[in-house]
Formats: sequence, structure tokens, C-alpha cells
Amino acid sequence: MKITKEEVLYVANLARLEMDEESIDKFARQIGTILEYVDTLNRVDTEGVSPTSHAIFLTNAFREDEIKEHLDREAALANAPEKEDENFVVPKVID
Repeated sequence: MKITKEEVLYVANLARLEMDEESIDKFARQIGTILEYVDTLNRVDTEGVSPTSHAIFLTNAFREDEIKEHLDREAALANAPEKEDENFVVPKVID
């Protein structure tokens, strides 16, 4: 499937990305190659193959819950890049 420069520019605009002409051509080729591969996968005969959520069998890797002592405030803040009044200082996220 061929992707046009206009389609790349449209998506870049939605993502608020500025792209030069060389990048536009490069992304158009790369996305086109990916879509060709997906089209190839769509042509594979999957009749009789049951759907799966994972390609391999997975086992639960979680540990059992154990009650443990929590870190005291001093230990928790020991490696903090910035702290103030015994609290973490983080960048403001919402204006």
C-alpha cells in the first residue's frame, strides 16, 4: 500500500510535528513497507486456527503479597533529586 506525502503531512500535523521534505519521503517509504507487510499477513490462510491472546504460554510472574515494613520518610527521600519540607519536588504538570 502506497502512502502519499499528503497523508504523512496530515498525520504529522495532527501530532504537531514539523517535518522536512527528506523526512516526509523517508516516513512515507517506511510506513508503506509496514503496510505492505500487514497486507501480506492478511492474505495468510488462518482457517481452523483458533484465536489466541499470546503466542506463547505465560505463567503468572507475580510474587505473593507479603506484609513488610514500609520505608521511613528519610530513606524514601534519600535519593530524591529535589525535596522540600520532607516531600518530593516534581515539575508542575497542569497549568
